[in-house]
Amino acid sequence: MTDFLVRLFIKDSENVSDMKVRERYGVLSSGVGIACNILLFTVKYLIGALSGSISVISDAFNNLSDSAGCIVTLIGYKMAAKPADKDHPFGHGRVEYLTSLIIAAVIFLMGFELLKSSGERLASPAEVTFGAASVVSLIASILLKLWMSAFNNKLGRRINSSVMLATAQDSRNDVIATAAALIGLTASLFTSFPIDGIMGIVVSIFIIRGGFGIIRDTVDELLGKPADRELVEKIRDIVMADERILGIHDLVVHNYGPGKMIASCHAEASSEERFEDIHELVDEIERDIAEKLGIMMTIHMDPVDVSNKEAMSIRDALKDFAKGLGDGLNIHDFRMIAGSGSPTFIFDVVVPYDFSLSEDEIRNAFGGFAADNFGEGARVVITFDRDFAK
Repeated sequence: MTDFLVRLFIKDSENVSDMKVRERYGVLSSGVGIACNILLFTVKYLIGALSGSISVISDAFNNLSDSAGCIVTLIGYKMAAKPADKDHPFGHGRVEYLTSLIIAAVIFLMGFELLKSSGERLASPAEVTFGAASVVSLIASILLKLWMSAFNNKLGRRINSSVMLATAQDSRNDVIATAAALIGLTASLFTSFPIDGIMGIVVSIFIIRGGFGIIRDTVDELLGKPADRELVEKIRDIVMADERILGIHDLVVHNYGPGKMIASCHAEASSEERFEDIHELVDEIERDIAEKLGIMMTIHMDPVDVSNKEAMSIRDALKDFAKGLGDGLNIHDFRMIAGSGSPTFIFDVVVPYDFSLSEDEIRNAFGGFAADNFGEGARVVITFDRDFAK
C-alpha cells in the first residue's frame, strides 16, 4: 500500500535529497494522517459519549491531537522546502525541527488536559456502558494505527525524516493507549471500580511521554548531534579511496536540516606531492561527496614528511602508546623539531568524551614516554581534540 501511494502521489520519488520531493513526501504523510485520525476521532468520540467511557473519549482526543500535529507537519514541510535566500543562506530545512517542537507542545497540552479529566473521573466515578460496537471500533483503531506506524516509518527511513519517524513512534504509542482504553471498557463488565479512569490516566501518560520524546530528539538536532557513524564511514571511504591520501582527521558535520549538511575535514598527503595535483584531487573528492552523499564538503590538506623515516617511526610509536592508554585515544598532525638539542614532538590528541584520564594526566603520560625513550630533555606540545562523530 505504501509503495502504491508513493507511486501515485510523488513524482520523482527516488530523488529524496531534493527538498521539493521531500515536501511531497511530507504532504502525503500528513494527508494520510489527517484523514485517518479525523476518522478515528469521530468514531471514538461518538462511541465514548454513548457508552460514557472517559478512556475512549481520551483516546479520541489523542487522535484529534494527532490530526492537529499532521496539519502543523504539513505546514512545516512546505516551509522547509523554501529555497535558500540572503537571510537564510543554508536553506530552511531546520523548520522541520521547529515543527517537531510545535507538535510536542500540542501533545503535551492535550495529555495534561486528559490527565486532569481522568483524575476527575476517579474522584467522581460514573457508570460505563459496555458495547460490542465500542470493542470493534477500538480493535479497528489498533489495526489502523499499526498500519500508520509502518507507513510513516517506511517513509521516514526512505527520506531520513525525524518528523516522520517521530510520527511513527507516536502511532505505536497510540496502539498502547487504545489497548488501555479497551481494557478499561472490558473491565466495566466485571467490576464497578473506576478502572476506566485509571486507563484514562495511562493513556494521558503515554501522550505526555510521546511529547517528551519528540522534544528530546528535536532539541538534540538543534543543539548539534554527533555525525552518524555510518555517514562518517562513507565520507572516510570516499576521501581515502585515492592512495595519495594517507589519513583523515578533524571531520566535522554540520546539519542544517534534512538534506542540507556541510562538512569539513583534514586529509593527510605526502609533502613530496605537487601542490597542483593535490589541489585537483581535493576538488574531485569534494565533488564526489556532494554527488554521492549530498554534502557540501571542504577539505584541508595536511602535508606529511614521509621521507623522514625517523619522524614517521616516532609518530607510529606515539600512536601505539596512545592506544595503550585507552580505547579511542589517537594522535594526528605530528611534527618533530630536532634541532641541535633534545627533540620536541608536536601533535594533536583525540580524546573521547568519556575517557578516564584528564588532559593533564594524558599530557604527563606522553611527556614521560618521550623522556624515557628519547632523552630527559625531550618534550611534547599537545593540542587536545575531540571526535565529533558517534
